[in-house]
Amino acid sequence: MKLEPFFLPNMKQIVLLMIGLAMTGAAFAQDAAPSPERIQSTVNYLASDKLKGRGTETKGGEQAAAYVEKQFKAIGLQPAVGGQFFQQFVFARGKHYNLHSKNVIGYIDNGASRTVIIGAHYDHLGHGELFNGRYPNEIHNGADDNASGVAGLLELARHYQGNGVKEPFNFMFIAFWGEELGLHGSKYYTRYPLDSLNKVQFMLNMDMIGRYNPERGVGFGGYGTAKEWPEIFKGVQDGGIKFFTDGSGKGGSDHHSFYVAGVPVLFLHTGGHDDYHKPTDDAPKVDAIAEAGILKIAIQLIDNAMKFERLTYVTQD
Repeated sequence: MKLEPFFLPNMKQIVLLMIGLAMTGAAFAQDAAPSPERIQSTVNYLASDKLKGRGTETKGGEQAAAYVEKQFKAIGLQPAVGGQFFQQFVFARGKHYNLHSKNVIGYIDNGASRTVIIGAHYDHLGHGELFNGRYPNEIHNGADDNASGVAGLLELARHYQGNGVKEPFNFMFIAFWGEELGLHGSKYYTRYPLDSLNKVQFMLNMDMIGRYNPERGVGFGGYGTAKEWPEIFKGVQDGGIKFFTDGSGKGGSDHHSFYVAGVPVLFLHTGGHDDYHKPTDDAPKVDAIAEAGILKIAIQLIDNAMKFERLTYVTQD
C-alpha cells in the first residue's frame, strides 16, 4: 500500500485560512444585522396594491401568509405547528361567522427550557370590507400598519438564526392574522399555545414601527409588566434613535393578549399619524433606516432580558 504524504500547512497558508474564516464570520454577522434594504423590500411587497390590503379571508391575505412562510423557510426557522408553519383557526366578528384565518409560526430550538416570543400582525383592512371604514372602496395597503412590524419580525428572526450564537432561550416568531378585527390571532394563540405560557420569558410585539418621528421617538410599552425591565434597559445604546418607556401592558395590539394571560411584554410603536387606517399608508413613507436602528435597540433589550433566568410578571390594575 502506498501511503500519501501527510499535509502540513505552512505559516502563510495558516494565516490565509485564519483571515478567510474571520472574513466569513464578519460577513455572517453583517448579514444577521437589521438591514434597511431588506426592511424596505418586505414593506414594498406586503404593502403593494397586488395584495390589496391583506384583508382577512382574502387572496391578498393568503399571499401575505405565504410570503411570511417562504421567508421563515429561507431564514432557516423550524415549522412550529406539527411540521408546518400555519396555525389555522376561525373566528367571528359581528354578523360575520367562520372567518378563516391563520397565524404563521417559526421556531428556533436552542434546547432551552424557556422561550422568547416575538410577534407582529400581518393583516390589514383590505378594502375595509369588515372594518366599516371611511374608505370602503379603496385599498388600505397598511405599510406602517403593519408591514413595518412584519419586516421587523423577519429581521429579528434573521439575527437570532444567523448570529452564530446558541442563545440560552428558544425563540418563537409569530405573524398574527385577525389583529385588526379584534386581536384574534393572538387571542387564539394564548388560548391554544404550542407550549405552556409559563415557559415564556416575555413577548415582544412590533406594531407600526415604520414612521419614526425624532421629536416623539419610539415608544417601548410594557415597561411595568416585569420587575426586571428597568434593569434590562440600563446601558442600552440608542444609536441616535430617541426612545421612551411606557408602563402599560394593555393596549390595542397583540401584546395585550399575552399580558392578560400572565406573560411580561414589550410593545414597540412609533406613534400615530395622519395616514393611520387610511389608503394613504403607503410603502414610500416608511423610514427603513430608522426602523433598522429601532431593531438594534430591541436586540440589546432581548439580549439583556436573556441574562435573567426568569422575568417576574407584574400585574397592573
